[in-house]
Amino acid sequence: MGDMWGRIDDIHEDLVALYQDLHAHPELSFAEHRTAAEVARRLDALGLEVTSGVGGTGVVGVLRNGAGPTVLLRADFDALPVAERTGLPYASTARGTSPDGDDVPVMHACGHDMHVTCLLGALDLLTGSRERWSGTVVAVFQPAEEIGAGARAMLDDGLLERFPKPDVCLGQHVFPFPAGAVAWVSGPSMSAADGIKITLYGRGGHGSQPQSSVDPVVMAAATVLRLQTVVSREVAPLDTAVVTVGSVKAGTKDNIIPDQAEIRVNIRSFTEPVRTQVIEAVHRIVRAEAVASGADREPDFEPLVDFPVLVNDPAATDRTVAALRARLGDEQVRETPPLMGSEDVGLFGTAADVPTVYWMFGGADPEVYAKAKAAGTLNRDVQSNHSPFFAPVIEPTLTTGITAMTTAALEWLG
Repeated sequence: MGDMWGRIDDIHEDLVALYQDLHAHPELSFAEHRTAAEVARRLDALGLEVTSGVGGTGVVGVLRNGAGPTVLLRADFDALPVAERTGLPYASTARGTSPDGDDVPVMHACGHDMHVTCLLGALDLLTGSRERWSGTVVAVFQPAEEIGAGARAMLDDGLLERFPKPDVCLGQHVFPFPAGAVAWVSGPSMSAADGIKITLYGRGGHGSQPQSSVDPVVMAAATVLRLQTVVSREVAPLDTAVVTVGSVKAGTKDNIIPDQAEIRVNIRSFTEPVRTQVIEAVHRIVRAEAVASGADREPDFEPLVDFPVLVNDPAATDRTVAALRARLGDEQVRETPPLMGSEDVGLFGTAADVPTVYWMFGGADPEVYAKAKAAGTLNRDVQSNHSPFFAPVIEPTLTTGITAMTTAALEWLG
């Protein structure tokens, strides 16, 4: 099998350059035009059937190799409104326009650039080793994962009708544990996520005349603090939930009481009863704080994101993990507890009624990770996804990601 895996060395320099280029040119959700064009160009060069513009900016490549199973391989490719602070020579200085129309910095702070590079590398290996497998590969390069809308958009645009229907859906995500390692969860593996934009209405006025106003800043502050009691006081200790207020906006000047405030709340959960309970509690508390403040108008609630729980099919996961262990070694493929992060990749398998298997691969410098773990400073010294300092070490992250995706695909191809 040496020849196929040796191919990684042949394409390594080109893929590193691609990764650095993607990292330096990130694009926000549904605005990934440059990225999509580069992906399409490379898929065409590999000889795949290429379709662009699926679900907005999504790209699908189909690789047919005789009779056999159909395997969907997925990589997401949108970035985040984060100002990069890694100091890398290929760091992003890009700007973009947010859904609200604001000019924002843009960074690949979640590693989607690495996902794209690894999948393109795996496709190169698969196209060059057709004698080893038979079937069909459907490579899905998905937009807008960060806002939970890209998978649904591709499905709504006929992904399962226009392209071969998969027998299994495979994907992976880079995470801040030691590069070279792979981690997996069987069953419910990543949480549901609900984002809500809440507008609180007060009555504006002069900062020196609070008695003639209803102050939405105080209303928002009281609401933020009271929301911290939902998980600690209302969710059972053995259940899992997170409530985070990620954004608070109000006012323009120190001596003006504004007439409204906006808070954005993110909710994570693993079961539908807890999800419903927490969402209802958030609505109840927000409305009650508005009443307590004497607001003249009910708050508004606008959904922002809606991710389902990601469930890894246990039997399909066992099969995939056995293949990964045989290729990477038992010590490098580890079971991990469920993650509170969220993913929309599961929508593909759910819509097709086939198993989903989604695993994590490490991106942290193994030496840095080991020192931080020994010192008890992992949270400080190893940067997590969505941090302005997040940047996977290119190796062994890249080779591991290519190897894992190729190995999993070959396990499922006849």
